[in-house]
Amino acid sequence: MPAELVFFGTVLTVDDALPTAGALAVADGRVVSVGDRAEVENWVGPDTVVVELGDGCVMPGLIEAHGHPLMEAMVLADRIVDVRPVTMGSAADVLAAIEHEVAARGDSGAYLNGWDPLLQAGLPEPTLAWLDGMAPDTPLVIVHNSGHKAYFNSVTARTLGLNRDTPDPKGARYGRDASGELDGTAEETGAVFPLIGGAIDRDGYPAMLLAECARLNRAGLTTCSEMAFDPMFRPALDALRGELTVRLRTYEMSTAAMTTTAVPDNGDDVVRQVGIKIWVDGSPWIGNIDLSFPYLDTAATRSIGVTPGSCGHANYTREQLTEIVAAYFPLGWQMACHVQGDVGVDTILDVYSEALQAHPRADHRLRLEHVGAITDAQLQRAHDLGVTCSIFVDQIHYWGDVLVDGLFGPEHGSRWMPVGSALATGMRVSLHNDPPVTPEEPLRNISVAATRQAPSGRVLGPEQRITVEQAIQAQTLDAAWQLFADDVVGSLEVGKYADLVVLSADPRAVPPETIADLEVRATYLAGRRVYSKSD
Repeated sequence: MPAELVFFGTVLTVDDALPTAGALAVADGRVVSVGDRAEVENWVGPDTVVVELGDGCVMPGLIEAHGHPLMEAMVLADRIVDVRPVTMGSAADVLAAIEHEVAARGDSGAYLNGWDPLLQAGLPEPTLAWLDGMAPDTPLVIVHNSGHKAYFNSVTARTLGLNRDTPDPKGARYGRDASGELDGTAEETGAVFPLIGGAIDRDGYPAMLLAECARLNRAGLTTCSEMAFDPMFRPALDALRGELTVRLRTYEMSTAAMTTTAVPDNGDDVVRQVGIKIWVDGSPWIGNIDLSFPYLDTAATRSIGVTPGSCGHANYTREQLTEIVAAYFPLGWQMACHVQGDVGVDTILDVYSEALQAHPRADHRLRLEHVGAITDAQLQRAHDLGVTCSIFVDQIHYWGDVLVDGLFGPEHGSRWMPVGSALATGMRVSLHNDPPVTPEEPLRNISVAATRQAPSGRVLGPEQRITVEQAIQAQTLDAAWQLFADDVVGSLEVGKYADLVVLSADPRAVPPETIADLEVRATYLAGRRVYSKSD
């Protein structure tokens, strides 16, 4: 039977058996032929849609292995104001946005996301007194750009019933003053997420999620993980299953009860829960990652309230992490652990090692997330255990200069996110954006991994650069492999879904520093066009 869709031109397959082809055919949503033009022309019939790529390129749909689309759908909707550095570069703009939102929202409360003193120089210290001064009569919640900290005023505390007797959630905490009273700060998921509950529009959420899918498609993405999945979203996903234009692989947040109603064999190729998520430590931008070396004493560290000489801290004890992993891993779940500091990496690798000894599994694909300060020895140990890393290399593009000059110095800051060392062990890795922390920009990830260029133009840790081909694989096939989806997506091979992105040029054929500027001309999910630049 004739194909429904055929591409002629440069086909980047991410398939070692045929890295580049001249044509590709699609039928019933799947790739049915990849080869030269003469071979694939046999699939063209009277109703076949033929796409001549010209100077463009078709490649596998890009994959976000560590995303938060269900949260980003709310954060980028109208109810929460976007004050991230990518949106507002100056402190004055951020403060004006807060004042405007407090005045406009009244009793319904003002919610803002993206506060970042490291990139928005001049922001005031968000003390409780300052927050109450900004909003004396209405709730005010400001979430840090990392998502690991939030600031809330006294009205918010009263509205939510938070007081000095409120216990800290497991793995999270509320800040307190010397007398034990709440100081208007919250750190980590269990304390931060409840603060924005008043901004959730449940009736409007389906439209928000479809808008999020459209944003992902515009970036060339066809598969995305959700790394902080709350089961409350399950009904919405079920209702929208036929309308989603992005495949979702979810990781449920571990809870204090350490239970889940889901089972590993669930869902389908569109939506499936594949794992459980834990936050071993926090964010380098607020000072709570678990390090063997101290933060510097600089204007940058003082702006984020880091005590001179601090090496940060973990969210959990070793015993608590052992208990959490032991509750989920024997059931067959993949575990994904957020960890930035090298001490935290040692701890979770110890926990993983013990879990694997007690419950061996041939194909576990245990994950470490971000791994900014991971050492070469730790990467080798992780690889030997079969552990894989998802690496937030885009931090170099935004915070690269701050890492070296403001936080950690050249020795530790320059090798931040050591992708080259990870690949040298033989490990399969993915690259990610952790949106909404940074925008969905998978093409920039490829560029940054190959150049490691900081905002100033200097190159951080040139030995950690990888080839464009390696970066592409980390953003496609190996990302799919981490998500247990490489059997159906990630490369253009016969039998896999025709999840495709059409770019304005072959990223292998342009200078690496320009890859982020390539145009996404179209995105296809199972052969159906879900985005077109020309529309």
